[in-house]
Amino acid sequence: MVVITGFLILSTTSTYAQTLYLKDAINTALSNYGSIKAKKNYVSASEEGLQQSKKDYLPNLSLSAQQDYGTINGQNGPSYGLGGLGVASSGPAFDQQNWNAAFGALYLANINWDFFSFGKIKERVKVSEGILKRDQQDLVQEQFQQEIRVSAAYLNLLAAQRLRKSQENNLQRAITFKNTAVIRASNGLIAGVDSSLAKAELSSAKIALTKAKDLEQEQANRLGVLMGVTVTSLELDTASITRIPLHLYADSILQQKSHPLLQFYRSKVDLSNEQARLFRKSYYPTFSMFGVMQGRGSGFSSAYAQQQTAFTRNYVDGINPVRGNYLLGVGMVWNLTTILKTHPQVRAQEFLSKGLQNEYDLAEQQLQAQVAIADTKLKNAIDNYKEAPIQVKAAADAYLQKSTLYKNGLSTIVDLTQALFVLNRAETDRDIAYNNVWQALLLKSAALGNFDLFINEF
Repeated sequence: MVVITGFLILSTTSTYAQTLYLKDAINTALSNYGSIKAKKNYVSASEEGLQQSKKDYLPNLSLSAQQDYGTINGQNGPSYGLGGLGVASSGPAFDQQNWNAAFGALYLANINWDFFSFGKIKERVKVSEGILKRDQQDLVQEQFQQEIRVSAAYLNLLAAQRLRKSQENNLQRAITFKNTAVIRASNGLIAGVDSSLAKAELSSAKIALTKAKDLEQEQANRLGVLMGVTVTSLELDTASITRIPLHLYADSILQQKSHPLLQFYRSKVDLSNEQARLFRKSYYPTFSMFGVMQGRGSGFSSAYAQQQTAFTRNYVDGINPVRGNYLLGVGMVWNLTTILKTHPQVRAQEFLSKGLQNEYDLAEQQLQAQVAIADTKLKNAIDNYKEAPIQVKAAADAYLQKSTLYKNGLSTIVDLTQALFVLNRAETDRDIAYNNVWQALLLKSAALGNFDLFINEF
């Protein structure tokens, strides 16, 4: 699930040699991020698996050749080549052992074709196609989520940079405030404690600026990780969020057939259903055609049974094929116990399909809820965006008034400090309010599965 946990995730940043635009950051992330590279390789593997499944329909063609040297003593009686340990020596059954040995050879060409299997091979191809589709959809939804993650990190970095700028402005005001208080206290116009309070306020402003820089650097690092690069500083495009998006209230209807995440869940359900159908195909027999062409050579003569000297140890004579056979046939193989063995597997796969369908339904419900809350957050963000300038204007006027009165001895340092705090808070709220409008639009874009709704505003 694509989830944005909050409008403003404070983290740190750094500065880039040239301006990094959001679209460039996304393109870099889509090219470099490790999980996307991995899923691209999974898609390539599935493509090769599909090609292999399509070639399963081709007949099996085997060529074999062997050349041997040994005896051919035969013996009447039954035997079984358990585990391939039997020896295929053929010869007359003599009344006693002899050790006459000669060369022999066997040349074999065999073709076997399962020409009809009640759709087993076609179903395997469909399963491979389902695997490919699932991996492709997994790649698409991973790219979509990466676009959302990078955009959120980019906006958070922009917000952190604006907060840092606000703290720098606050520090300048604190420095001016401190300098005024120190001069007035040294001239005996105000109490000495006022200069101490001003110095404390200056230290507080410095600490706040240091924290803002830490947050900025952390967020820059976060964005760099998502882009798959190592950075120490980033310079972002600040002009993009000095305004609010033009199309804030686009269609809020969730499109199940186009949402990347739902498409991925649907592909998993479809693949599971295809696998269940493939398991059912194993209930049926397989019809095969086969053909064999064989040539055989031997150093033993056809008169060897009557005359045990009728053989030669000459290598060339032994491996020269002097007899040939061919065989053509049609066969059927039907393992009836497969029905009993496979039925639980089919039922298990059907339950798995139901479970995947449940996951799909849950994801859809969560996205529907996310769309609803995204609209609410967007409305609230717009309201805060409209109020922020009013708050800043009022706080700035109050600070100017208190500062003027304090310089003329008509106000206390407590009043001026309070006005300074209110102005700093108002500027911070303004920075967050501007950014939250874009974050709310990004949240809605993530919920609807339509990234163009967000990125087209840049």
